[in-house]
Amino acid sequence: MNKINLKNLTLNDFPLKTFDKIRYRDTDRQGHVNNAVFTTFLETGRAEFFYNPKRPMSSPGGSFVIANITLDLLAEINWPGAVDIGTAILNVGKSSIHLVQGIFYNGEIAGTAETVIVHINDETRRPQPLSEETRSILHNFLLQK
Repeated sequence: MNKINLKNLTLNDFPLKTFDKIRYRDTDRQGHVNNAVFTTFLETGRAEFFYNPKRPMSSPGGSFVIANITLDLLAEINWPGAVDIGTAILNVGKSSIHLVQGIFYNGEIAGTAETVIVHINDETRRPQPLSEETRSILHNFLLQK
């Protein structure tokens, strides 16, 4: 797969979109949203994707864990307001999923992340293959760039 320049993505490039409210407590001494809160925004996008009760992704006795996350902070975010979060799949492996996400503030990209999620067996805590049904669902959310 060719390397995608995440900074060029727009919210419309992502098949899954959600939002999060910026809270006053999210700010730091400089008055902008603390960098750690960016990961909370990303979690909102991931949680709505993986744990949607109408479309569960994990197999019975399985769950998802983060194996790797790379976050690029591109712009400041300020309170008050909201951010939009886009989520897409870059690649689906046997038991892993490579995600890309964008955080947008006032329509501009403020952060990007690539995350590798692994489906594990809750009992053994070892990777567990994704079901064919889950793989099929995931392919509907591939990034189309």
